[in-house]
Amino acid sequence: QVQLVESGGGLVQPGGSLRLSCAASGSILSIYHVDWYRQAPGKGRDWVARITSSGSTTYADSVKGRCTISRDNAENTVYLQMDNLKPEDTAVYYCNVLGIPWGQGTQVTVSS
Repeated sequence: QVQLVESGGGLVQPGGSLRLSCAASGSILSIYHVDWYRQAPGKGRDWVARITSSGSTTYADSVKGRCTISRDNAENTVYLQMDNLKPEDTAVYYCNVLGIPWGQGTQVTVSS
């Protein structure tokens, strides 16, 4: 059974940076599209970014210019580099691959 494991979250001041990681067993992250989502308290789960199997990337307007999604096939890991973080970015962040159960997510808190 393939499992997704997110990590790298934490507490950061506004304007700071974090690098989130998404790891999985096998090579699933290199052969399928991988998305990052986030869910703030009391809100729904929103799409943040996508990297395709060919390496193309897209971003939600809310994070465009501040986030970069990438992958390291050798480590079978997908990353989300987040810069110039804002309080509105506070949420639990999840990676997702179609057909694979959601992981536990990683908490990002942006506060002064």
